[in-house]
Amino acid sequence: MNMMLLNSDFSQRAVMTPDRYQWVASPQPGVERVMLDRIGREQARATSLVRYAPDSMFPVHNHPGGEEILVLSGIFTENGTNYPAGWYLRSPDGSSHQPSSHGGTTIFVKLRQMNPEERQPLRINTKDMSNWHGQPGRQVCPLFSSTSETVMLLKIAPGERLFCTPLTGGAELMILEGTLTGPQGEYAKGSWLRLPPGDMPALLAAGTDTLLYLKTGHLSPETLFGVTS
Repeated sequence: MNMMLLNSDFSQRAVMTPDRYQWVASPQPGVERVMLDRIGREQARATSLVRYAPDSMFPVHNHPGGEEILVLSGIFTENGTNYPAGWYLRSPDGSSHQPSSHGGTTIFVKLRQMNPEERQPLRINTKDMSNWHGQPGRQVCPLFSSTSETVMLLKIAPGERLFCTPLTGGAELMILEGTLTGPQGEYAKGSWLRLPPGDMPALLAAGTDTLLYLKTGHLSPETLFGVTS
């Protein structure tokens, strides 16, 4: 595979909606992916949706630059441990694993994007309500925080605005339930948006509570790991 550059200019807004998904076969039988952003060849700095057919698996492999996973549906199995939908996994630079799924799963995956100083694996069940806090209109499940990024699940009530101040370090979000509306239209469940530093779109929750994965702070030049000039 030649070098692939997809949404590789991090100073620009990038959007993927479910109606534009293109599932592409991976080198491993039964595993497909939707590429969201990518810099590299088969071993790439990449953000993707990955779908495992029942009884598919990858052989043991390591992850230079780390791997971040949110299980969206089904059960993702790693080294014999099952992680149902809602589990969040961070595996630092140099970690290795053997992923598989007996019944099939879809996961959101970020590869080669971690600070090399991050060393601690992390596993969080976002379905455990003891991990949540906040007010009725805005509930937060913290997932990870460092000087270079903050990651959470966020649930906002209808009519609530997502961003109230400019994004000094940019933001990235995946809508897990509900819909966001903005000047450019509606973003339904399954939509992915990457917003550059300084952006502040007027995004509002519409109709019902909206649940989303949200990462902030990681798109400034000084916090953008895995990208070489």
